[in-house]
Amino acid sequence: MKFGINTFLFTSPFNNDSISLFPKFKKWGFDSVEIALEDVSHIDPKLIKEALDKNGLICGSICAAMGPGRDLRGTKEEQNTAAKYIKDVIDVMQVLGCPILVGPLYSSVGRAEPVSEEDYKTQWDTVVANLKKLAAYAVQKGVKLAIEPLNRYETDFINTAEQGLKMIADVNSDALLLHLDSFHMNIEEKDPYKAIVSAGNKLGHFHACGSDRGTPGGDHINWDKISAALNQLGYDKQIVIESFTTDVKVIAKAASIWRKLEPSQEDIAIKGLQFLKHNL
Repeated sequence: MKFGINTFLFTSPFNNDSISLFPKFKKWGFDSVEIALEDVSHIDPKLIKEALDKNGLICGSICAAMGPGRDLRGTKEEQNTAAKYIKDVIDVMQVLGCPILVGPLYSSVGRAEPVSEEDYKTQWDTVVANLKKLAAYAVQKGVKLAIEPLNRYETDFINTAEQGLKMIADVNSDALLLHLDSFHMNIEEKDPYKAIVSAGNKLGHFHACGSDRGTPGGDHINWDKISAALNQLGYDKQIVIESFTTDVKVIAKAASIWRKLEPSQEDIAIKGLQFLKHNL
């Protein structure tokens, strides 16, 4: 396994100046950086790659920012905007040497509302059609995509591993994988162990986060069972800390972080990494 850190813990948006974080990440013991890339115009990918190389790090993943207006089940304009954003990120990934784009690629985060079965099926078919095209583009560029089930407060569309795997089966591309997150699983899965194991070789990415969005390990999640499930699969890809604090205001609002969960961002990174390396 390689252990990474999501840049949303420290900054938003990620831009060229954010490379100042890399020496800290390396010092703390991380192998990789998960860049939360809100817009490709925010970075010079060659500059970012040089900074990663200089610090002995890799861009292990890019976390998609599916904000308002980017929605593969939305209006035609929203679908086109989302598809263009994803393709632009895929192009940047080649320069960064990044193997996988992760997150809720299927819809805008925060879109959560009751819909009829008929409307849900229409949305589902729309997302399948869009992801087929994007997965084909990913194949051309030699990278992977991984869709992340989110909890019910952040989406009404894909909440569980089972739903994510159904989407992957319907798209039917080797380029499309599943991205699981301990925080969302804690809310939505009846048994996170079974959810992880069910993914099999389709598990392409894993986010480690405390049950309260804080430090992994300093919470009530049964990490022994998560470790057992990952080891049963022989999972050897990225484990990324994706926790949030009130320090990054725009992300705190989006993730409903209203109070100080941990002493500091650095505390989450260092203690979380120590816990994950020891337990996973």
